Amino acid sequence: MDKSEKAIFAGGCFWCLEPSFETLPGVLEVMPGYIGGNKENPTYEEVCAGMTGHQEAVQIVFNPSKVTYGQLLDIFWKQIDPTDPGGQFVDRGPQYRTAIFYLNSEQKRIAEFSKKEIEQSDRFNKPIVTDIIRASKFYPAEDYHHHYHQTCSLRYKYYREHSGRDQYLRKIWEKMDADPPGSSPRGFTKPTKRELKKILSPLQYQVTQQNGTEEAFHNEYWNNKQEGIYVDVISGDPLFSSRDKFDSGTGWPSFTRPLNPEEIVEKEDKSLPQTRTEIRSRNAGSHLGHLFSDGPAPTGLRYCINSAALRFIPGKYLAKEGYGEYGNIFDVEEIQE
Repeated sequence: MDKSEKAIFAGGCFWCLEPSFETLPGVLEVMPGYIGGNKENPTYEEVCAGMTGHQEAVQIVFNPSKVTYGQLLDIFWKQIDPTDPGGQFVDRGPQYRTAIFYLNSEQKRIAEFSKKEIEQSDRFNKPIVTDIIRASKFYPAEDYHHHYHQTCSLRYKYYREHSGRDQYLRKIWEKMDADPPGSSPRGFTKPTKRELKKILSPLQYQVTQQNGTEEAFHNEYWNNKQEGIYVDVISGDPLFSSRDKFDSGTGWPSFTRPLNPEEIVEKEDKSLPQTRTEIRSRNAGSHLGHLFSDGPAPTGLRYCINSAALRFIPGKYLAKEGYGEYGNIFDVEEIQE
């Protein structure tokens, strides 16, 4: 059995950090809690009131052979405002300050290097104030805080939307991204509309570029039961896993959650009398479908997606197609070149 390691990050409200890590391949557990204070077994009310010296944080248990500490740090920086010395967004006070709590000298070295890279990136116009601190005892938060974005999804979404966190992160990591517009970690640059019309079928173009909707029960993946992942038909970015797919009875592919939340963008859709939440892919800007709050456990969500916006890659072909990092999700024998 592979040996696991732990990482501890403080980034303001721990509800908002948990979902960013828990779906990553190699992450075994993400636990919200408290660290850095002077009181044993603190309560949520005590920490929020600033009575204990603790900070809200998440403890991540991960398999270092599948995801590295440095990769976790890269994700952490993209969830916070590292220039705010007084808290995070609407949550004010030292209990909401950002920090990296290292557990050994190697984590300290990697964290210091990562922070230096952020400081030299010219992405921020203020000093980076995120602390790097030796970890003290971590106290798990009360049970109702665990997976809060799933167990109390509507309240969580309301809080997150009004906290200002996502608006800030979009400003920093999209509009000010150092990569060319439309680029992605897989080297993707979005084609022009003329190029897309040559690449895509008429239905794929209508759905992804013109916010179209394909016919229910008469689309490619609504009843697909194979093991594998669904990627953006334009960029190839991994979006959904068959492990999170369910039969919603609607006639479209439906998922309880995305494979990589950072690849998904939610937007308000007022095209109908009832306001809906539209789902788009981050790098290609493809219209994918809509998000509803009538899904099954564990999230209670339904990502209702058009097949025409997706390409399916069976589990046995993941390595061959360049998605080998997701092979551990499925119990299939991969086919190699």
